Amino acid sequence: MAGQRFLVFALVFFSFLSGFSGCSNSRYAGEKAASYSRDASYEAGSSSARGLSGGSARAADQKEALTPPAEPGNFPPGQSRKLIRSAELRLRVEDPAETEKPLLSAMEKYGAWASSVRIYENIRDYTIRVPENSYDALLGELGSLGRTVGRSENAEDVTLQYYDLEGRLTTKRELLKTYQSYLGRAKNIEEIMTVEKQIAELQNEIDWTGTRFRALADTVDYATISLEISGSSSGVPYKGPSLGERIGALFVSFGDFLSTALVILAGFFIYGIPLILALAFFFWLFLGRIGLLRKLFRLTLGAKTKTAQAPPGEADKTGAD
Repeated sequence: MAGQRFLVFALVFFSFLSGFSGCSNSRYAGEKAASYSRDASYEAGSSSARGLSGGSARAADQKEALTPPAEPGNFPPGQSRKLIRSAELRLRVEDPAETEKPLLSAMEKYGAWASSVRIYENIRDYTIRVPENSYDALLGELGSLGRTVGRSENAEDVTLQYYDLEGRLTTKRELLKTYQSYLGRAKNIEEIMTVEKQIAELQNEIDWTGTRFRALADTVDYATISLEISGSSSGVPYKGPSLGERIGALFVSFGDFLSTALVILAGFFIYGIPLILALAFFFWLFLGRIGLLRKLFRLTLGAKTKTAQAPPGEADKTGAD
């Protein structure tokens, strides 16, 4: 009986010791984690005193980690959704030239401008940039200039990209101020050069990110309207050329003929006459009055005739000689 009581007491005692040891270990682990956190914060805040190159890199990583990418529907509170809006509008009017004045008036009214204009025959194309808050009003007013034969609108949501670039740009600018403050605490030339290198690299990143952000902000702040204004499909009936136009065309044709004839005549004098003279000379030399080829042909034919008419003995003698 006493042995059983001792066994129960021993079990309870060892259970108490194990629980106490677990609590101590948990408390030690928590204190150790807190110590690591304090050490990391201290290292980020006093990097210039303990090696600016490594501390600056760690500070940069921690700063970048403070700005996570935006999630759907998780952009900064109080900020609106960012959209790139564009539209294509095709109008049919009686005279496209008459619509230019009211079009320019409407653009001036809403602070818009034409980034490009193309005019050919009875069709006019305009690419209009308008402030985003006046987009709907200007589009409605443009539709009243004529009969709408085509219309389409598009809105691209760039909210996440917009606030992500804006946040990264803000973080990099704050980090640049931190790096600049390190210069006053640098102890030697090596630390100064290290910090200046970090500042130069960060400035390049700020310029590149700022360029992207400004380009995106411009497409958000100003919508684009592609406007096409065409004349009536019936058009103006075709009329043939007038008498003056026909006389002018006749003179132009005669001038073309005369210039062609002069070119041919000049070519004949430059190339034709020398060629004819050369052919006449060779004919006179070989077949004409001198007749070298004729004389050679007659001599050859006469020799053959004399050989054929000579007696056999005389022919053999002639051959022996």
